[in-house]
Amino acid sequence: MYTTYHLQEEELNEEFLQSIKQLFRNKKIAITIEEEMDETEYLLGNPANKEKLLQAMADYGNGTSFIMVDNVDELKKKL
Repeated sequence: MYTTYHLQEEELNEEFLQSIKQLFRNKKIAITIEEEMDETEYLLGNPANKEKLLQAMADYGNGTSFIMVDNVDELKKKL
């Protein structure tokens, strides 16, 4: 089994540890900890991605790039 938890450091407490122990009872486990990068920060770190993201945000603000639908059937009709 593979499980990923995304949480703040203050959520690392005894209750969290107990939940992991229950989930993986009698199993050998490996724990890897890494700092999670903000997705927007990551995208803005690459000049090509930054340009695309800023253009998409501008298009959204102008209402020019998104299709607004209420359900999947309506989306299929527009496509």
